[in-house]
Amino acid sequence: MNVVFDIGNVLVHWEPRALYRKIFASEDQVEWFIANVCNHDWNVEQDRGRSFADAVIEATARFPEHAEAIAAYDLRWHETVLGPIDGTVAILAELKARGTPLYAITNFNQDKFKETLERFAFLGAFRDIVVSGDERVIKPDPAIYRLLLQRNGLAAGDCVFIDDSLKNVTGAQAVGMKAIHFTTPEALRAALAGMGLL
Repeated sequence: MNVVFDIGNVLVHWEPRALYRKIFASEDQVEWFIANVCNHDWNVEQDRGRSFADAVIEATARFPEHAEAIAAYDLRWHETVLGPIDGTVAILAELKARGTPLYAITNFNQDKFKETLERFAFLGAFRDIVVSGDERVIKPDPAIYRLLLQRNGLAAGDCVFIDDSLKNVTGAQAVGMKAIHFTTPEALRAALAGMGLL
């Protein structure tokens, strides 16, 4: 069985609020900014391949009064990546030691992913990583799962996909992959053990 990981909030803890708590005085201000300025829909376009420079220009045009905070999303982006999720990294290492073929599909801007690869050596465990920003397609579009399968000669039914987003789990299942909704490393370990993979 091939094991296919998501990366953000499965192996690496990503939280933009961690950056904006350093910038804004109150939690209400942080939440307003995340909901209205550098929000999910805006960030998804970077995952789809838009450059952070273009993203900053676009958001600053809408909210010029927040130009400095918007620029921080790019210039201080590394402060949104808080570190490894140790329990999942341990699982990755155990699977690797067992000779399990490991792959990843991640919704991630291509430039920021290069930074992340340099920062976390354990991401070298994968035989292939499909990065949405490089491919200009994001989960849960069926095309991104099929790209991994086709590029590596894998059968969907021989893969188990792990993601913290339920819609991305459903997307993997729609193309025939087995899938696990990630909640905690402990629950993931139990699920993989139940499949005979640990």
